[in-house]
Amino acid sequence: MKKEIHPAYEKTKITCACGSAYEVGSTVKDMKVEICSNCHPFFTGKQKFVDSGGRVERFKRKYGME
Repeated sequence: MKKEIHPAYEKTKITCACGSAYEVGSTVKDMKVEICSNCHPFFTGKQKFVDSGGRVERFKRKYGME
């Protein structure tokens, strides 16, 4: 690898909306995520309603529901 063209790879903290925190290696510092393996329906087996960015509200407004 060429020197001084790659970003620094260091330990970072990943924080989920559910409160879980993980320490991993990354080039990005302190990331926040909406869903992790502790709260994702695939891993937990429980259905959870997740609205990312108001998609449900936009859908309801567009099609006149509610």
